[in-house]
Amino acid sequence: MKIEVVQGDITTLQVDAIVNAANSSLLGGGGVDGAIHRAAGPDLLAECRLLGGCETGDAKATGGHDLPADHVIHTVGPVWRGGDDGEPELLSRCYRRSLEVADEIGARTIAFPAISTGVYGYPKDQAAHVAIDTLRATDTRVDRVILCAFDAETAEGYTALLT
Repeated sequence: MKIEVVQGDITTLQVDAIVNAANSSLLGGGGVDGAIHRAAGPDLLAECRLLGGCETGDAKATGGHDLPADHVIHTVGPVWRGGDDGEPELLSRCYRRSLEVADEIGARTIAFPAISTGVYGYPKDQAAHVAIDTLRATDTRVDRVILCAFDAETAEGYTALLT
């Protein structure tokens, strides 16, 4: 699997699946979650209503609707509580489960945002380590993973860990 870093808007990427850093209701929110729901259109919300929410560390797929991506994989990351409340394992599970769901739906290309680093407060450097370590350790049929960073700091953090 090839891992690459892109700085930009995940909602514009032409991939089989994008990952949404969702809240447990899956009904939209702020940050990347809100941006994905706005870009995908109202049919995404209607489909998410049928899923019955999602537990932290799990992932569920929907169609991409008005997005260039065919699918959205919604995962619920942990809220940062200092690092001693199971946050690294829960964040790792988000990446692992998202890849498992990608395999289930036949996705070969997938883009991840920096899960839990926005309003959930996970430190970006620690989250980048968890993301890359988990992606490298997970057996998957996905050929290409894009780590889509919203800002330069996050992009530089990913790039430093990949070189």
